[in-house]
Amino acid sequence: MDHIHILCLLSRKVALMNLIEELKTHSSKWIKAKGHDYEKFYWQRGYGGFSVNYLQTDIVKQYITNQVNHHKNISFKEEYISFLVENEIDYDERYVWD
Repeated sequence: MDHIHILCLLSRKVALMNLIEELKTHSSKWIKAKGHDYEKFYWQRGYGGFSVNYLQTDIVKQYITNQVNHHKNISFKEEYISFLVENEIDYDERYVWD
């Protein structure tokens, strides 16, 4: 697995970048404590965040649940770029991947 999906209700008082920083920090410490096989684990520097209409959360939950099967047909990188294009988000691929 080379990525994760998190669906959460984020308070307006919490900046997305702060949530991601906390998740990466604590999960890195947790996984590295699991043994020598995980000593060199690291997160990439970047992340992607997308807003979801509250009425669409069941669709997003189903999407996340089916990730293993879904990525048999399309790679994460291909899908991520398609999200950016579909949502008309300007990007420079040199800076999308570490």
